[in-house]
Amino acid sequence: MTTEAVETDAVETEAAEAAPPEESPKPAIADLERALEAILMVADEPLSLVALATGLGVPVPAVRQSIERLVHDYDGDEGTQRRGFELREVGGGWRIYVRPEHDAAVREFVLTQNPTKLSQAALETLAVIAYKQPISRGSIAQIRAVNVDSVVRTLLGRGLITEAFTDTETGAIHYETTDLLLTQLGINSIEELPKISPLLEDGAGGFEDLGVR
Repeated sequence: MTTEAVETDAVETEAAEAAPPEESPKPAIADLERALEAILMVADEPLSLVALATGLGVPVPAVRQSIERLVHDYDGDEGTQRRGFELREVGGGWRIYVRPEHDAAVREFVLTQNPTKLSQAALETLAVIAYKQPISRGSIAQIRAVNVDSVVRTLLGRGLITEAFTDTETGAIHYETTDLLLTQLGINSIEELPKISPLLEDGAGGFEDLGVR
């Protein structure tokens, strides 16, 4: 091998070592839409375009276009029946919801197929919501000092709580109890719930320190 060839190989080697590592290939448009579906299916809170784009490592415009295609796909068109769920923009983010016309069917299914009693964790979370409503998931977790995501989903599925509103600044969903809870408890108003203080030792602690009667 000539001296010139050796020098050429050395230069090419140095250039290859100095070059930045190749980035992972970005998902194709079809794959991006499927990835967005998968994420939105398990999301507990509305997700912004920026959050989705950052999580998937793709440009925001690409996410926006894919979201628009998914909305159109779920809504259906001529000759295509729309899905039983929809992709809705709420509080600056996107989340999958059951269509309003199917609420009754879903509620009936959940109530008839899940007759088991609520767990202690669910009962405690329900009590926090009942006495502090409307309240966000983060505030509930702070009071109980545990993650409450799955418990909140259970209570929503049972129809005992519902989404009251979404904070326009933080995007946090606030929850409140439903009329079904009143029916289950045999009361007409949430105001009829017993005061907590008399049930606690010395009438202190528990929710009392958090401003709950």
